Amino acid sequence: MLLPCLLAGAAQAAPLTVSVADASGRPLAGAVVAVEIGGAARTAAAGTRAEVVQRQRNFDPGVLVVQTGTQVDFPNQDTVRHHVYSFSPVKTFEIKLYAGRPAAPVLFDRAGVITLGCNIHDQMIAHVVVVDTPLFGRTDAAGRLVLEVPAGEHRLRAWHPDMREGLDLQAQPLRVGTSPVAAAVRLPVQP
Repeated sequence: MLLPCLLAGAAQAAPLTVSVADASGRPLAGAVVAVEIGGAARTAAAGTRAEVVQRQRNFDPGVLVVQTGTQVDFPNQDTVRHHVYSFSPVKTFEIKLYAGRPAAPVLFDRAGVITLGCNIHDQMIAHVVVVDTPLFGRTDAAGRLVLEVPAGEHRLRAWHPDMREGLDLQAQPLRVGTSPVAAAVRLPVQP
């Protein structure tokens, strides 16, 4: 009897179009958007994994969005060794000088923004954004993202890598009915 319940929930979902812009109204491509829904799973299913690859002395992707409880691998595909670290309060860790694939992934068990670096290559910077919801994504070149969101009272959260270091996802209330809905977010990015 689980299938009818899932279908009933899906029938009450509506498309949500989120537009993210800077303070002057210019669209922000690559912004992280998440919709926190009451009653939805806050943590990822056991065994959920993602990866941030090091290649050509860069992190790929430069911004990774995952749900709380996701394990992230950091494979090194370069011919040089890297020393990946985070001193972010949300998740502090170090993977000392290594080549290939580290023995174990890193578990991201708290929501927030984590900045990554490499102790050997200072230009290598990336972010892991951990969210307490399965509904998330990144905006397109026009600063838009469309998600299917169930009807109800929710919280919309957004973040962009050009925001000042230490700023967490910005939040605002969101009400969704059974018809398509649009939401606009302005983020305090630095020039």
